[in-house]
Amino acid sequence: MYYSPTIVQLAGFASNKTALLLSLVTAGLNALGSIVSIYFIDRTGRKKLLLISLFGVAISLGLLAGVFHETTSHSPMVSRIQTSHFSNYTCPDYSSATNPGAWDCMKCLKASSPDCGFCASPTDKLLPGACLLSNDTVKDLCHDESRLWYTRGCPSKYGWLALVGLALYIIFFSPGMGTAPWIVNSEIYPLRFRGVCGGIAATANWISNLIVAQSFLSLTEAIGTSWTFLIFGVISVVGLLFVIVYVPETKGLPIEEIENMLETRSLHFRFWEKSQKPQEKKSQAV
Repeated sequence: MYYSPTIVQLAGFASNKTALLLSLVTAGLNALGSIVSIYFIDRTGRKKLLLISLFGVAISLGLLAGVFHETTSHSPMVSRIQTSHFSNYTCPDYSSATNPGAWDCMKCLKASSPDCGFCASPTDKLLPGACLLSNDTVKDLCHDESRLWYTRGCPSKYGWLALVGLALYIIFFSPGMGTAPWIVNSEIYPLRFRGVCGGIAATANWISNLIVAQSFLSLTEAIGTSWTFLIFGVISVVGLLFVIVYVPETKGLPIEEIENMLETRSLHFRFWEKSQKPQEKKSQAV
């Protein structure tokens, strides 16, 4: 969510304005999901909502990983003819390459001495384009010829699927993982430790947010966007398993029963069944 505009550009949408507008849509979905959670949190239950959320998040991240794998594997080629049209601004790495015919858009964008960009074909952005130096002058020259200028991601016919994956991620994340953990966090601690434990949980949450925010772009550059989303998808699956095994269903339970349940380390694998109250267990035992 922090990098929605960047993800949109990585998906092949070159315009900054378009990327920002689409990121506003994801922000709206996030707000809508929070409102939806108000309705479902006490009807569906915390644990079930978390499981649905994490399952959807994992699927969405898997979709994003697949889409970005396709976009990087099938990016437009670099054309010598198109590049020679801007002969004074040819990417140095492309000029000195031993096999420039094998260069595609992604390889052009990975050039770093200096940074290079991809100027798409004027007739069709999916056709071979030019690999040029990345600066404002070249960007303006590219735009002057009604071409699209790419510096983050490459043009792709699968870009819209990345938007679908991003939207699904927000739709699944916001009502569940976006709100339910805070509610569960306020219910599971004994009164004498609630302040300290709540503070520890909030600190852990923001440290995790910081790690994601600081590592996302570095990971996309180091291992690629598809592998980055795949790693996050695996983490989501681990979180799903953790919720199944360790997180209790607290819907409709008094604080005393929640505390007793956690003290006895009761694991509720059947999250759809309401746990028995202590007095019910005693009556069954008799």
